Amino acid sequence: MTYLDHAATTPMRPEALAAYAAVLADTGNASSLHASGRRARRIVEESRETLAGVLGARPSDVVFTGGGTEGDNLALKGLYWARRRAEPTRRRVLVSAVEHRAVLDTVQWLGAEQGAEVELLDVDAAGMVHPDTLAAALERDPAAVALVSVMWANSEVGTVEPVAELAAVAHRHGVPFHTDAVQAFGQIPVAVGEGGPDAITVSAHKIGGPVGVGALVVRRGLVLEPLTHGGGQERDIRSGTLNTAGVAAFAAAAATACAQAPREGARLAALRDDLVRRVQEKVPGAVLNGAALGGAPGDPQRLPGNAHLTFPGCEGDSLLMLLDARGIECSTGSACSAGVARPSHVLLAMGAGEEHARGSLRFSLGHSSRAADVDALVEAIGPVVERASRAGALAGMTGA
Repeated sequence: MTYLDHAATTPMRPEALAAYAAVLADTGNASSLHASGRRARRIVEESRETLAGVLGARPSDVVFTGGGTEGDNLALKGLYWARRRAEPTRRRVLVSAVEHRAVLDTVQWLGAEQGAEVELLDVDAAGMVHPDTLAAALERDPAAVALVSVMWANSEVGTVEPVAELAAVAHRHGVPFHTDAVQAFGQIPVAVGEGGPDAITVSAHKIGGPVGVGALVVRRGLVLEPLTHGGGQERDIRSGTLNTAGVAAFAAAAATACAQAPREGARLAALRDDLVRRVQEKVPGAVLNGAALGGAPGDPQRLPGNAHLTFPGCEGDSLLMLLDARGIECSTGSACSAGVARPSHVLLAMGAGEEHARGSLRFSLGHSSRAADVDALVEAIGPVVERASRAGALAGMTGA
C-alpha cells in the first residue's frame, strides 16, 4: 500500500513503540503509593517534563488526556464554564469557521445547551484568519467574550494560522486564547511562549505515538472546570487513571518528532512540492487549495506534508475509492454523515463552491513517506481522474 493519509494518523515511531512495549510489560497505577505505583508515577512525570520541554511550558501546565477531541472539549467547555461562573455576562465564543469538528461541534453544543453565543470568524481564500478580523469581532463587545479558539494549522488544507498575532489580539481584550495544535505539533514549532496561547491541544497519534493519548497545555493561572470527576488526577482538571504506557510513548514520539522537525519539514516540503507539480502536470485542471507552496524558512504558511487538491468534474469519494483500488490511500475533503456526502465546510468557508468542494482530496505525507509514494500516485492519478470524470459526466446526463 501507498499511504498518503498521515494527517489522519501516522505509523508509530520505533522510539515510541519501544517505550510503549517496555511500560506495558510492567505493572503499576501512577496513583498508587506502593513501589509499582511510584515507578509508574516517575514515568508519567518524566514524560510530562519531556512534553513540557518541547512545548515551552512548565511541567505542571501539561494535563494528559485521551486525545485531541477530549483536549478540545476540556479546553472549550472548561474555559466557558469557568468564565461564565466568574462573570455570567461572558457568553460569546469566537472560533474560526474552518475548525475541526472537535471544536465546531463542541461550541455548537455550548450554544444549544449552555447559552453560548457562538460566532464564526471569517477566513480568506487560503483559509487564514486575519488578526483584524478577530479584533473587529472582539471590539463589538469584549466584556461579553468568554474565549477565542483558532486552530494552529488547518487539518484539511494545511494553512498555518498567525497564532501569535491572534493570541496577542485576544489578550489585549483580556480574553483567553485556545488553539487546536493537533496537526501542527511535531511538524512546525508549537509552543506556549511568552504572550502565546493560553491553552494548546496536542495528540500522540499524529506524531508517531499511540492512539488514545494526548495533552492539553494549560497556562498557569487559567481556570478550567473539569469534564470528568473522580480521583482528582491531573490537578483535578481531568480525573481518571493515567495511561502510563501511552504517556511514555507520547513523550518519546514528541522528543523525536520535534528534534527532527526542521530537517524533516524540509524533506517533506520538497516531496509535497514534487507531488503537487507532477500531479498538476498529469491533470492540468487540478487546483491546489490552501496557502501557497513555499514560504519563508522557519515561518511556513502551509504544513510541509499537506497537499490538498481539487479535481474539477470529479467526486472526491469516487477518486478516493478508485485510488484505493490501486493501493493508494488518501482522504477526501468532505465529511460523511448518515451515508450522505457533504462538501467540506473548510472549503466552503474559504469561498469555494459546492462542486469544487466535493471534488477534493487531501494527500498528507509523514515520517515514513518516500519518493516512491509520490511516484505511485503520479502513475495512477491520470487514469483515475479520467475514469472519475467520465462517471461524473454520465451521472450528470442521467440526473443521478
